[in-house]
This record gives sequence, C-alpha cells and structure tokens, in this order.
Amino acid sequence: MSDLRDLYQEIILDHGKSPRNFGKPATFTAEADGYNPLCGDKVHIYVTLKDGRVEDVHFEGRGCAISMASASLMTEVLVGKTEAEARALFDKFHELVTTEHELVGDDDLDRLVVLGGVRQYPSRIKCATLAWHTFNNALTGTSAPAKTE
Repeated sequence: MSDLRDLYQEIILDHGKSPRNFGKPATFTAEADGYNPLCGDKVHIYVTLKDGRVEDVHFEGRGCAISMASASLMTEVLVGKTEAEARALFDKFHELVTTEHELVGDDDLDRLVVLGGVRQYPSRIKCATLAWHTFNNALTGTSAPAKTE
C-alpha cells in the first residue's frame, strides 16, 4: 500500500510541477475562469470543440500541486470525448473524490484515481475539482468564474 501511495504522490507531483497542456492555445472555441476563494487557486480553461467532441483542452493557472495536477490530468483524459461523455466523466470523478469508490475497469477513471485520496481532506476536494467545474462552465458558456464554494 505504501508503494502505491508513493506512486500516486509521484504522479501528482510530476503533473503539478510539469503540467501537460499548459498555456493558451492559438485557437479555441470556449473558455472559462475558475477560482477557489479558500486557497486562491486560479485556473483558466480553453476548450476546442469540433462536431460535438472535445478536440483539445489547455489551461493556465496557479495553485497547489493537487489543483495543477488535476487540471493537467483532466486535459489528457477529456480529449476525444463527446460533451456528454465529458460530463459523465466529471460526475464519476466527483464521486471518486467525494466517496469511497470501487474501480470497475474504467480506463479514464483509473488514470484519475491518483486524486482519490483527497476525499479524506474536504478542503483539498475543492482543489481537485476546480478545473473540472471550470471545464463545465466552458461547455455551458457560463461567464461567471467557477467556484468551489
């Protein structure tokens, strides 16, 4: 168990220090801001939708390792999903970080399980879900910043 915990911690630190898909892309079709007033984490999500599918997701922001790792992992797992699949994955991710979750062979959720430990720290759940709430706002065209409150 300790080795598994160490691996998870290593993945979070790696994505936190070297986030994937970080920066503003040349083109995008939707965007949204997110802000966690408890800790000051900020994220801006850029989404490119084409024919109802997520073609690309990038982000900019600053925050703790968990919020940056979550945003980085999110940008990797959402590419290629339909909007409905992306929303369903958000629901599964939210369940993963808020409840005891038994994995059932969902490859995308398996990649996100590294963030499941935040469920033991309610304030960290907000860090892990900020990018996801912000992505949802980008899909719905919500102009107010996504908040975790």
